[in-house]
Amino acid sequence: QVHLVESGGGLVQAGGSLRLSCAASGRTFSAYIMGWFRQAPGKEREFVARITRSGGIITYYADSVKGRFTISRDNAENTVYLQMNSLKPEDTAVYYCAAGRLEYEYWGQGTQVTVSS
Repeated sequence: QVHLVESGGGLVQAGGSLRLSCAASGRTFSAYIMGWFRQAPGKEREFVARITRSGGIITYYADSVKGRFTISRDNAENTVYLQMNSLKPEDTAVYYCAAGRLEYEYWGQGTQVTVSS
């Protein structure tokens, strides 16, 4: 079982930056693929970024955030991060952290990100 807790959300002006954190419980954090998703009001949840397990780490991004967002992980701290730069009003959403081995099995409660124009 893995428990995920997101933090770092808030209100920021367009063009600003935020760094989200996702702290995971459990001793097998390094074995999980970690992802960030977001859900805007009235829209379906969408993929934002993914980072593979330790060893030859590979990252993937949605086209809408590529070049602006960076996902990283610290296995010693059981934490995954999402650095968000050049934020746009359309990035406003609840951001969720997810973990899994083959598919996403565990989800956090989410953290609100609001970008004002």
